[in-house]
Amino acid sequence: MRRVFGVKKDKEPPPSLNDATDRINKRGESVDEKIKRLDAELARYKEQIKKTRPGPAQEAVKARAMRVLKQKRMYEGQRDVLYNQTFNLDQVAFASEGIKDAQQTMSALKSANKELKGMMKTVKIQDIDNLQDEMMDMMDISNEIQESLGRSYSVPDDIDEDELLGELDALEADMGQETEGEGVPSYLQPDNEPDLNEELNLPSAPSGHAVPAGRVNNQAVDEFGFPAVPHASLRN
Repeated sequence: MRRVFGVKKDKEPPPSLNDATDRINKRGESVDEKIKRLDAELARYKEQIKKTRPGPAQEAVKARAMRVLKQKRMYEGQRDVLYNQTFNLDQVAFASEGIKDAQQTMSALKSANKELKGMMKTVKIQDIDNLQDEMMDMMDISNEIQESLGRSYSVPDDIDEDELLGELDALEADMGQETEGEGVPSYLQPDNEPDLNEELNLPSAPSGHAVPAGRVNNQAVDEFGFPAVPHASLRN
């Protein structure tokens, strides 16, 4: 039966955008090569026309040049069409790649959304709030423990702070009085009591040598340095 009716051939897959673009680019390259050859041929005919005198020979060269110029214009038209087709294929390829990127982005977002939903099931806002409340309670208890451990046993609780401030001010005043006199306390300052010898106007102790008569400390002394005894005047 297969020999009589034959076997149904499988349809070939349609060409992809890349295949179509590559095929058109190859055609465009072949057309560009033909245009380059025609340009070189036109350049030769142009030189021949310059060197040939006007007449039948020059007209024949011009006719060949016109034929080559027509072929060049035809190939240039084909090249423009191929360029337009390539541009259209590039646009379609760009749009297709954009859609593929969008599909991949959507697939990635769906997968991430599914993972987030699974993780959110294990994390509850109520559990977080309860944990925060427990942490705050523990911090309060810790502060109470620290305050209790830092309590002083020797200081009574009924001390008046105003009374303490008054005593502190009085202590500062006493310290200020003691530090008068160029910063030296009063008990370290030199004794300013008057000299008793100067007040009593007593003579200095003898040194064992005779002291000539004279006045010491504005007072008359004898030859031994003692104050002279005034003589009583005799009255007749």
